[in-house]
Amino acid sequence: MMDILQILLSESFWAASLRIATPLIFGVLGALLCEKSGVLNLGIEGIFVAGAMAGWLAVWAGAGLWGGVLVAALAGGFFGLIHAILTVPLGLSQHVSGLGVTLFATSVSYFIYRTALPNVSSPPRIEPFRALDIPILSDLPFVGPVIFQQTAMTMLALFMVLVVWYVLNRTALGVALQAVGDNPDSVDAQGLSVYGLRIGAVVAGSSLMALGGAFLTMSAFDAFFFGMVNGRGWICIALVIFASWRPGKALLGALLFGAFDALQVRLQTEVGAFVPGQVFLMAPYVLSIIALVVAARKADYPRALLHPWFKGQR
Repeated sequence: MMDILQILLSESFWAASLRIATPLIFGVLGALLCEKSGVLNLGIEGIFVAGAMAGWLAVWAGAGLWGGVLVAALAGGFFGLIHAILTVPLGLSQHVSGLGVTLFATSVSYFIYRTALPNVSSPPRIEPFRALDIPILSDLPFVGPVIFQQTAMTMLALFMVLVVWYVLNRTALGVALQAVGDNPDSVDAQGLSVYGLRIGAVVAGSSLMALGGAFLTMSAFDAFFFGMVNGRGWICIALVIFASWRPGKALLGALLFGAFDALQVRLQTEVGAFVPGQVFLMAPYVLSIIALVVAARKADYPRALLHPWFKGQR
């Protein structure tokens, strides 16, 4: 028990938790934007893969790290646009379209990878983002190592939490976006475009999702390999419900999962000789499911989520 307490109070543990949570922060913010507008985006897993591959390949081709971030965002926006067109003006099933986008984005990413590098047995390495060293801030006790010695993409993820919160709660665009997810008829009555708001939200949200994948290849690792996303997209879908569609709670949920994951790695070191390793690997998911069940009972979901809307129909 004392060892666990020491782990929970250590700077390295929380720094690792935030690092593990970073791709989830991007993903859950993206899913939140989509669902706030009334569109469920199950294409998130494939969009993660597309962002990871596109960002890494762009950097490998010489675009630079921030160029890779931009390419990843554009790739995510492209697949988000496909999902938006299918589900918003055409009104097709959001579940089926999202799963189709996941399969399509994943397959296209692997195809491009194999086409670009047909004779490579192991993926080429790139120079990833390095941990920052911000004067004064990085030297602060506890907060410095945990927050201000992360990579630039982790700082970007934290910044995007503030941006999404501000847009949703302090701007006319945010009010319209939330209204279109609750009562699209009222938005249409005000002369605003329901289709435009929903398509824009899905494209922007998908771009954020892709940055979660880009973090994996450009910050956490230095290469792209098959299976690296490992279900993170599906975790983000669950975390949106845990967060009750609020950016602040989305950050909390991502950090909670990151902490569970970081803890299981350390517990394997402490008691791995006595407990099967699979128990530790499944622990973050079990604990996240429990937290989700507790939080979901009071979740205030967008009323028009999953409901297609057609102009002129009531």
